Amino acid sequence: MKDARKVKDDEGSLPTGPGDQIPSAPSPADLGRQGEEEAARYLRSLGWTILGRNLRAGKSEIDLACLEPCRGDLPNGVIVEVKCRSGTGFGDPLEAITYAKRQRLRQLATSWRRASGLAISSLRVDAVGILKLPGSAPLIRHVRGVA
Repeated sequence: MKDARKVKDDEGSLPTGPGDQIPSAPSPADLGRQGEEEAARYLRSLGWTILGRNLRAGKSEIDLACLEPCRGDLPNGVIVEVKCRSGTGFGDPLEAITYAKRQRLRQLATSWRRASGLAISSLRVDAVGILKLPGSAPLIRHVRGVA
């Protein structure tokens, strides 16, 4: 935590009490973990099954490997890339998924399908962008078929 005595409030005065502290911003790694947890919670609310998180494949990683129920007998396999930000200063979280990243995600999805041996009806790559603004509920945007 940062010492609030060194941070001015909105009216320009300095907090002076001994317990006056403000929470520090989460580290990028903590924000990423929080984002992945929010995304998993959201996807489970849709009836999805989370098969794995942070699955390593060489130097790359799959944030979430999931099964999406569908009308047929077999579920859809979905690899989900999660991007979380605490503000919009660097743009929308999903803007961080470049063309090169989408290409890598496609390759990862194919490798994951072969390695998993799961019977699935189809395979796709989705993205979930999460914006966590202070004092607000997280804003979640789910884009299907980004790669």
